[in-house]
Amino acid sequence: MLAKAVWVWALAAVLAGASTGCRAAPDGQPASPPERLGLMTSLPLYWPEAHDVGELLQNREQTGQARQVLERRYVLEPLDTLEAEALRGYERLLLAQPRALSPSENVALDQWVREGGRLLLFADPMLTHHSHYGVGDKRRAQDVVLLSPILARWGLELTFDPEQPAGERQVEVDGIVVPVSQSGAFELQPGGSCEIAGAGILARCRIGRGTVTILADAAVLDEATQGDAQSRQDAIERLARLAFD
Repeated sequence: MLAKAVWVWALAAVLAGASTGCRAAPDGQPASPPERLGLMTSLPLYWPEAHDVGELLQNREQTGQARQVLERRYVLEPLDTLEAEALRGYERLLLAQPRALSPSENVALDQWVREGGRLLLFADPMLTHHSHYGVGDKRRAQDVVLLSPILARWGLELTFDPEQPAGERQVEVDGIVVPVSQSGAFELQPGGSCEIAGAGILARCRIGRGTVTILADAAVLDEATQGDAQSRQDAIERLARLAFD
């Protein structure tokens, strides 16, 4: 219990150091506060990987490229649950290779979307992200996304072709060039009303009053090399605009 309490304290300290102030408009006049964006992820997108509290606090100022891109426009607010109470007050939500959801979280997420929520989801069936943690370590990112119940509710099935070429490749989805690696593909199920693009890699759905944008891969969120950093950042920004605007 003591170790858990220390971790909670450390995460609270990291959050306390995050900037949530208003941004200045180009003419120097105060702008409206950045839009809130709820975030659930098993990837080191918000916090870097750390073996203990000391390393987490030491590296807390290290901000990954994907987070930097998103924070140009949004205030990222990490969530550890998707129960109805946690989702209340959010208009936008980003799920990036999340853990498996409980039945009540599936119900709450579906209802949140139907009431007008906008969701951007990265659902990778075979994650290629490098991790310092070994297989089976609870701190490791979710290697295989487990979201079949909610996807089925929205009329989708996520498939994976083990015979596809290894390595990263570029795919155009809805006019956006996105790097993918060992990606999945969505198939529309009977009664489903989603639109599928990019050879099945992207699905866009109108669910009630809300919208869902799902990419069957998460490689675009990996840290980029100097050569492809700008194109990767552009893809993240354009995917966010596609989902939330």
